[in-house]
Amino acid sequence: MESKADGGSPSITSEELAAIEDEDILNKMLDNASDFEERRMIRAALRDLLKKKRDKREQERGSRQQDLRQQGLSKSGSMGGTVSIGRASMNQQPPTNKPTGQPSLSACPPFNRSGGGRVGPATVSAQKCPQAVAPNAKNVKQMLLDWCRAKTEPYEGVDIQNFSSSWKDGIAFCALVHRFFPDAFEYSILNPNKPRDNFQLAFSTAERLAGCPPLLDADDLVRMKEPDWKCVYTYIQEFYRCLVEKGLVKTKKRP
Repeated sequence: MESKADGGSPSITSEELAAIEDEDILNKMLDNASDFEERRMIRAALRDLLKKKRDKREQERGSRQQDLRQQGLSKSGSMGGTVSIGRASMNQQPPTNKPTGQPSLSACPPFNRSGGGRVGPATVSAQKCPQAVAPNAKNVKQMLLDWCRAKTEPYEGVDIQNFSSSWKDGIAFCALVHRFFPDAFEYSILNPNKPRDNFQLAFSTAERLAGCPPLLDADDLVRMKEPDWKCVYTYIQEFYRCLVEKGLVKTKKRP
């Protein structure tokens, strides 16, 4: 592959990239590309593809809602009443109870690295999140954060700046999991206003396809104003480790 430094140009055009409608193909191309301009073009194509899928899904959803409204009006006319079906009412969620007192510590239970499973509930309640600080933890933490940011860069609605507030709606978890398992679910239909659903989708998919233990609990996370960064950091470390073991991430030094 020629590089711009050698006076060459990317081996694929933006028109050819725009014709690709498979996220998995674009993701693999992004992993293999070394030319800066080509990587920029592939990331742009990924963003456009995700937006196109999201817009199509929104259009289909709008058409279905319009059909439902027409059916409702027709039915109400025959019954002499009025039926109103609106987008807000269809998407309304039951209110989440606010936490009373200290949030449950099971949001980040300790785990057995040798077995990869959770410790029993009786041992979790009195313990805090695993200590994520080590002698070189600052460098490792930044490297892992940069890795998360690079992997989720093409995804709209994701802006990873830290291991706490950047993950609070669950979309960042979904984007990171979707990056490695693009066929597992449709990213473009995710709703940032449904964090519990997003957490559950990301964690269950990571457990099923990557073998990553569900160290975080969706119900506990939605009770918190912002996730505990040590808990998120520990989970991402474990997810990374599972990807390395499955050969989905190539590295000489594990974070």
